[in-house]
Amino acid sequence: MTDARFHPIGTPGQPWGAAEKAQWRALQQPQRRYANDVVPAVDALRADFDVEQYGTLDYAPDAYPLFAVRSRNWNPALPSVLVTGGVHGYETSGVQGALQFLATRAKDYDGSANVLVAPCVSPWGYERVQRWNADAIDPNRSFVANSPAQESAALMALVEPLRAGMVMHIDLHETTDSDETEFRPALAARDGKPFEPGLIPDGFYLVDDSENPQPAFQTAVNAAVEQVTHIAPADDKGEIIGSPVVAPGVIEYPLKKLGLCASITGATYTTTTEVYPDSPRATPQQCNDAQVAAICAAIDYALAHR
Repeated sequence: MTDARFHPIGTPGQPWGAAEKAQWRALQQPQRRYANDVVPAVDALRADFDVEQYGTLDYAPDAYPLFAVRSRNWNPALPSVLVTGGVHGYETSGVQGALQFLATRAKDYDGSANVLVAPCVSPWGYERVQRWNADAIDPNRSFVANSPAQESAALMALVEPLRAGMVMHIDLHETTDSDETEFRPALAARDGKPFEPGLIPDGFYLVDDSENPQPAFQTAVNAAVEQVTHIAPADDKGEIIGSPVVAPGVIEYPLKKLGLCASITGATYTTTTEVYPDSPRATPQQCNDAQVAAICAAIDYALAHR
């Protein structure tokens, strides 16, 4: 049985209103700084890439510039690939993995692909180590028309004119122990639903698109990641976080129906990575390396099979 009082905010069984959301927001204090961690790393790339500010998040009194990094001498005749990180700001290796890829591997694709990277889609959430934005909205359920999330709307506007040339999009995420202890209880409380405990898988896995499954692509990405960190096994129900495992380390979601980031390009090859940073078998650097391995394998496969 679940405990009716599983979250400190709100009344069990009643969705949050404006007062509860304001109470939640007041509790979210910065634990790290976007301006210190991310912006200098982006600025350091300006010698080799084009860096653009594609929007500004306005959460008064805070405002955050949103940056994208793209291949210099972008060539419309070449296929294009998109890498997104930090859609959930608390998922650190999504941000750091995207930045590491830019610093170490992205130039390898000069002349063969246009590379576009949005390394930190949700800087407010990054600073507060939070899944939601300041309005208690999950950006990764908000990639829809007239999006309620500033983060999602800005990224979709950036990508829209480039969609026709996109062959691959990889969206970098983590599944953490705090998903079970903090973020899923908060979601249930916000929506006035009971909290149903689940299991956090130990290892890396991928989310494919159930409406456009690409099993060989997912397998190729996992094969590269397995050289860096371990792949999550299925639980005793044959599932990972409540979804059937369709191949080792692969589950499927209907990306567009759920408003997930990986749906925004309409590319043939899409995937969402899920690193497990809390594993005793993985270091922070391994988590970043796993993201980079996944990005490179995804690009390589997409270019070879387009």
